[in-house]
Amino acid sequence: MSDKSHYSVLVIGSGPAGSTAAIYTSRANLETIVLEGRQPGGQLTITTDVENFPGFEKGIMGPELVAEMKKQAERFGAKYVWDFVTEVDTTKRPFTVTCEENTYTCDSIIIASGATARTLGLPNENDMMGFGVSACATCDGFFFKEKEIVVVGGGDSAMEEAVYLTKFAAKVSILHRREELRASKIMQDRAMNNEKIEFVWNTVVEDIRGSQEEGLTGLKIKNTKTGEVSEFKTQGLFFAIGHVPNTDIFKDKLNMDESGYIITKPDSTKTNIDGIFAAGDVQDSVFRQAITAAGSGCMAAIEAERFLES
Repeated sequence: MSDKSHYSVLVIGSGPAGSTAAIYTSRANLETIVLEGRQPGGQLTITTDVENFPGFEKGIMGPELVAEMKKQAERFGAKYVWDFVTEVDTTKRPFTVTCEENTYTCDSIIIASGATARTLGLPNENDMMGFGVSACATCDGFFFKEKEIVVVGGGDSAMEEAVYLTKFAAKVSILHRREELRASKIMQDRAMNNEKIEFVWNTVVEDIRGSQEEGLTGLKIKNTKTGEVSEFKTQGLFFAIGHVPNTDIFKDKLNMDESGYIITKPDSTKTNIDGIFAAGDVQDSVFRQAITAAGSGCMAAIEAERFLES
């Protein structure tokens, strides 16, 4: 818990966007509090090896990377508190932020609460995240060289991930619950014309086989037309059924697109409310990388500092 209740900058979320913002604001001598949320460190905490974050030649574990960022922000005086935001009053300044444990007021807010990958809700999928199960092809594709893997989904992102994964995998099977895809024609053609990709239609995944020790060994699948259940051998499972930005508490308060991503002004992290900024996956449905989140966290911090000066 924090010993005071008012801060110049309140950061919601403690992934790369939130912690980078906190490094910059606290170095600028702005009193900064970071509310860590239910998953401190964000999506990186369910990523084992991060090999594409600059500065780590041999790679770094996801949880270690976010822990280092946190320590760096704390060194400059940022205060991290494990608390979950339930309500934000955006109508007057200072803003009031109500959490499960405490209530805070602040002169500016940086929203960096990230996004959550949609998964299938299978019994042991959380335990197997990072051990053969992933929701990010660009993060983890490299670890599946010459392996046979599965992508679940039928939209553009599923086709994109499958095509990307053929750079590494020996074979990619796209499992889809229907027999027509949502994906655009051009993305369908790309996937269908790739000799490493095959489609398994009218199929849903019922369970995951394997363990953290041996990795993923296969899936229990079910045909949606016949009801037939069978085993499907595979060494990797990628969810490509979209992401949900963690922005529910800002519904009807901030401008968002139809998927719930916060709309920021061009070349900026400014929202439609002065003094509130958004960084990372809450406003980025395109790149969703740790490094781009960190970059936008830096932008938000600089804009918050300028806002508070003026």
